[in-house]
Amino acid sequence: MLEVKEIHTFYGMSHVIQGVSLSVIKGEIVTLIGRNGAGKTTTLKSIIGLTPPRLGSITFLSEEVTHLPTHLIAQKGIAYIPEERRVIPNLTVEENLKLGMLKNKNKARNPKLLEKAFAYFPRLHERLHQKGGSLSGGEQQMLTIARGLVSDPAIMLIDEPTEGLMPSMVEQISRILGEVNRDGVTILLVEQNVEMALSISSRGYVIDQGVIQFEGSAKELRENREIQLRYLAV
Repeated sequence: MLEVKEIHTFYGMSHVIQGVSLSVIKGEIVTLIGRNGAGKTTTLKSIIGLTPPRLGSITFLSEEVTHLPTHLIAQKGIAYIPEERRVIPNLTVEENLKLGMLKNKNKARNPKLLEKAFAYFPRLHERLHQKGGSLSGGEQQMLTIARGLVSDPAIMLIDEPTEGLMPSMVEQISRILGEVNRDGVTILLVEQNVEMALSISSRGYVIDQGVIQFEGSAKELRENREIQLRYLAV
């Protein structure tokens, strides 16, 4: 479904991503893990076109999207859930979700997509007319994920969905991501919480200093103590 081949991404003169290759098969949850500053977020931003790679290629559903602008990549069926949450604070929950549906060509599906989002996140339905900026951190994270879901994506790129959340909310977000995946949405997940990420993923990649250092099944990553100590500090 998604194929990233030998991409190199720069911030100015800084060579941040150095030949990263990874793949995601339809129906998977694949996790990209590593320390802070390892290149995880930049990899996602490279895929969605916010920091386009200078070298290498990105293919989605057999179509190269490497040099497309972000809005066209999103229209192909890739949703990006940023680390910073980025709800529109002065818009209500309902208005935030409507923004997520703007790209949808089949508007007749929008009510069903909203219904599904509220099934995952009933609390958002309770706060439908509340301003996004007044929600708790966990509720804002729910809204950000829901806004991506109502865009009807084939794959979601999700960056640090549990950062700063209390353990009960981490568990809830983890469970919901599993449900979303079982309902047919493929996920590429960036997550500092290694235990949580590997508990819901089929495969994983370890990145350090902009280079993929290890790839394998979630089971292999859980059991490889050397990799954990060297690159994950867990």
